[in-house]
Amino acid sequence: MKNIYKYFTAIFMAFTLLAVAGCQSTSTQEGTGEYIDDTVITTKVKTAFLNDPVLKVAEINVETFKGIVQLSGFVTSNAAADRAVDVARKVGGVKSVKNDMRLK
Repeated sequence: MKNIYKYFTAIFMAFTLLAVAGCQSTSTQEGTGEYIDDTVITTKVKTAFLNDPVLKVAEINVETFKGIVQLSGFVTSNAAADRAVDVARKVGGVKSVKNDMRLK
């Protein structure tokens, strides 16, 4: 009976190890925790844009990967693009901001 218990324990530990290893991040893929953190950062940036009277949130796309925020879409002026970058940088958890916005 002890051999069956040891065998079952070994299989359980192997599956647990594989499950944990599958959740780790790589340079091109986020782990589960990072994905959730990035979703929160994206939401905070969009909320900050919504609360800013100069920015039109519907025209700016926000994507976050490992704390790096990428802004894309169309803005009416360079000042609006600079404002969006400044607002995004002030959000907690943002490591850096990439500006891929275009002028209309």
